[in-house]
Amino acid sequence: MAVAILLVGGFGTRLMPLTKNTPKPMLTVAGVPVTEHQLAMAKAAGITEIVLATSYLSEVFIPYFGDGSKWGMKIKYAVEKEPLGTGGAIRNAAKLLDTNESVVILNGDVLSSHNLSEQIRQHEAHDADVTLHLTQVADARAFGCVPTDSDGRVSAFLEKMENPVTNQINAGCYVFNPRVISTIPLDTVVSVERETFPELVDSGAKVFGYVESAYWLDIGTPRALLKASIDIVKRSGDFLAMPGSTIDPTAVITGGSCIGPDSSVGAGAVIDGSIIEAGCVIGPNATITDSFVATGAEVKNNVKITSSCVTNSEILSIP
Repeated sequence: MAVAILLVGGFGTRLMPLTKNTPKPMLTVAGVPVTEHQLAMAKAAGITEIVLATSYLSEVFIPYFGDGSKWGMKIKYAVEKEPLGTGGAIRNAAKLLDTNESVVILNGDVLSSHNLSEQIRQHEAHDADVTLHLTQVADARAFGCVPTDSDGRVSAFLEKMENPVTNQINAGCYVFNPRVISTIPLDTVVSVERETFPELVDSGAKVFGYVESAYWLDIGTPRALLKASIDIVKRSGDFLAMPGSTIDPTAVITGGSCIGPDSSVGAGAVIDGSIIEAGCVIGPNATITDSFVATGAEVKNNVKITSSCVTNSEILSIP
């Protein structure tokens, strides 16, 4: 049975001011933290033991997720005193795993609906050192690309280029043989994407790509976060109201909006394509469009907000 490490230590700079007091993976998408979506994906693939590799605002995760029993999982926490990069974080977290099983690495910046069970199956069938989820994009110029040969082995890791040799890109979910993790130096800043993976390929190691272009989104910007939430909400309706929220019957909520738990929406308010996190107060006749209202924020009566991040202390336009 595979185990997992979830990388949730980033600063979330592109999401400021939302990440001033909340780590990016704890921001909500369709009413629950991004991390909770990733735990559900891991659980669906049969994974019941996972280490959260934390750094920035690490103390926020434990009160919410605890030991994982609420999700039928065993959750441990590896806290980095200083950020160690993806490779260093993986090596540090792996100290809490005593296993010879495959180790799945999930990225806190990514939401994906690809078939993780099949990625693990192919990894083990190949007795691979590492198997990466690769997704195909229409225009790979904004990404480094990852070509594979006819057997699915990764042949190179290429930087951004004007004429990419393939439209396959690294989608940020990896399956490691634990023997590879043990070669990453302890307490050292290491990037698996820039150092470990290219070095493995150059040395002839068995690095495979699992290519599947399922739903995939880097949620590192406010617009991407909104898109992810709207996409999920719209699968089942035009809006989502979480338990404990109260919505005046005259309010109009559309566009895949989500109203967080214990939030209230006043009479005549209009909310379209937005995320309202927990404990917010939306005043009567307020209009909120394409915006993210952070936990506990208040939007006063008759205020009109468009394409903005809203906290109790500031409102910033989303570029």
